[in-house]
Amino acid sequence: MKIQTEPIGSIPRPQYLIEGMTAFAKNELPLDELSKLFEIALTETIRQFEKTGSPVITDGEQTKPSFATYPVHGLQTLAPDGVIIPFADGHTRQLPKLTAGPFRYQTYAGSYVQKARSLTQLPVKQAVISASALSLLYPQEGISGYSREQFINDLLNEAEKDIRSCFDNGAWCVQIDFTEARLAVKLDPSKGLLQSFIDLNNQVLNRFTAEERKRIGVHSCPGGDHDSTHSADINYAELLPYLFQLNAGSFYLEYAAEKDKQAVLQKIKETIQPSQRVFIGVTNVLDPRVETAEEIRDLILEAAEVIPVEQLGTTDDCGFSPFADDTSTSRETAFAKISARVAGTALAEEVLNNSYITSNT
Repeated sequence: MKIQTEPIGSIPRPQYLIEGMTAFAKNELPLDELSKLFEIALTETIRQFEKTGSPVITDGEQTKPSFATYPVHGLQTLAPDGVIIPFADGHTRQLPKLTAGPFRYQTYAGSYVQKARSLTQLPVKQAVISASALSLLYPQEGISGYSREQFINDLLNEAEKDIRSCFDNGAWCVQIDFTEARLAVKLDPSKGLLQSFIDLNNQVLNRFTAEERKRIGVHSCPGGDHDSTHSADINYAELLPYLFQLNAGSFYLEYAAEKDKQAVLQKIKETIQPSQRVFIGVTNVLDPRVETAEEIRDLILEAAEVIPVEQLGTTDDCGFSPFADDTSTSRETAFAKISARVAGTALAEEVLNNSYITSNT
């Protein structure tokens, strides 16, 4: 039996690229020079990814300003004073606010796939931002001449186009980043906000065939950034029954950093659909210590006692640098953790296969 293993997405950018992006934002570096830095960083990242032995890789999101805002980067009808997201350590992130319609993406994720596939023969996975996250760009006070209904219609069309652009450019699979799911429970304990997010994202997913949805997954975590989170205090038991309502084929969940792992496994077992696969995080991206392959093996074997192996996969708890300026984890640590995940998954496969052979002889 084979246990699938995939990364989440982001890899910390090299310092020269972070400095270049900062200089470009200040009009101190021309675009062609920034493009050269992007090319170097992307090539280096893919080469290092290949060395980890990962059967599926990403582009490390090297050229994204952030996992959340890449589609609207450069959009002129934005103001900086949008929704504020607070983190446990006191720092915040702020989304922009839409000021006029129609709403259109400036960048589609398929362009990242196209570039990455030109640099590797390995399958390339691509992450896209959820429609529910981008729905937060529409201001509560509304927009004159552009209703929320019109905005949602445009948003659904653009979100679908984003995913299709990935498939059209040869993506192995597409992961929808839905990190606001757990935060929604924190903001609205009644789960009304979460349910509205689920329903909105399903409107996008339902535009794809059943076969296409097998290649679409959803990532949910407590929102890692600068070694802090925005919603780790929310119990998974409150989220998972809603999460598995999504009409996606795979789910990528934080697990390594969870304190009550057995409760998480039991809730997954109770709520996952037979056609769905869950990739549990086996590396804690907020912990600088690199897990051993043996530790990861044992974590997987523990999970396999509760979740059917045919529905089980492994991943990292989250991306290692969802925002471009996050250097709380080094590139070396990120790739070391990925290598450990790949090796640990192989060890778990060996144990499970040997057990299967023994039990059938």
